[in-house]
Amino acid sequence: MTVEIVRDISKEVFITLLMVSGPILLVSLVVGLLVSFFQAVTQLQEFTLTFVPKIIAVFTAIFILMPFLARIMIAFTTKIIENLPQFIK
Repeated sequence: MTVEIVRDISKEVFITLLMVSGPILLVSLVVGLLVSFFQAVTQLQEFTLTFVPKIIAVFTAIFILMPFLARIMIAFTTKIIENLPQFIK
């Protein structure tokens, strides 16, 4: 396995990681900002208030985005398995 192959695999891993986790993290960020804004406007400082909307939003996002995320992960895994003979020359 050469340095170029390791570099290319690492690049693909990070891109795949960002594509899979990015939308979910973005949903969590937006919901967190909205809840924080709501708390600032109403002066309601309840720490547990942020968890329930985030959990609901993240699970909903995962449920909605699951086909897209699964396609990305399956494509990456398939590519790694197909190119395995090239990696271990």
